[in-house]
Amino acid sequence: VYLTKNFKHFHEVQKEFQNTTKLSFFPTISISLLLLSIATMTMHPFISMILWTIGTIMHFIFSIMVISIWLKHPSLEINAISPAWFIPVAGNILVPIAGITYASSEISWFFFSVGFVFWIALFTILLYRLIFHNPMPEKLLPTLFILIAPPAVGFISYVKLTGAVDSMARMLYYFAFFIFILMMPQLRMLARIKYYLSWWAYTFPMAALTIATILMYHYLHIEVFQYVALILLILLTGIVILLTFMTVTAMKNKRICIED
Repeated sequence: VYLTKNFKHFHEVQKEFQNTTKLSFFPTISISLLLLSIATMTMHPFISMILWTIGTIMHFIFSIMVISIWLKHPSLEINAISPAWFIPVAGNILVPIAGITYASSEISWFFFSVGFVFWIALFTILLYRLIFHNPMPEKLLPTLFILIAPPAVGFISYVKLTGAVDSMARMLYYFAFFIFILMMPQLRMLARIKYYLSWWAYTFPMAALTIATILMYHYLHIEVFQYVALILLILLTGIVILLTFMTVTAMKNKRICIED
């Protein structure tokens, strides 16, 4: 759909690329390919390898382009940053999950390192922005859940790279779980805002934390992780069903998929 928009309304795509908020969502295209490559690893390894290769190259290009725009932007202010900024750089952390199977481990370590270090830098800047500056716009508040994704995905990638749950892996997992707990008191505030497509930001971080918890159980065989994973999976399923219903309803009522 977006490819069609690119051909028919290229000038609008260019405008979106100049918007510092919308800019961060372009790499979701390459992230989608990486996720598809992970999903097809077992049943269709050749297709998975092709998807991983295209997704990895695309995401590397997107990362360079987006970071370059950040560095050269003439009027970028601290209020412009949101959790969506994690998408271009932290998406690199996804590469090793399938990449460790299809390419040299050094390539996977390269992408993991880029994503990990940029995550720490951006997390520090974002925390400063959230504490000392104006609140984020209502439309972007659901993206706070994206804070869960980098450490959760980082845990999964790190375990794939090392084959073990060591001290570093535990630090990533437990930090992701702490952010999840930290989001719970914010749910009352988030439930009061009107529905936006940004509500889908709840899904990927929850899925990442669920998979990370399953991995913790798989490697440590501690029963509590099995129950936590089951609870998270039920929550995730409920969120996806609810958001699907709300999205379809909003489309019928012409409250989304319209011009900003």
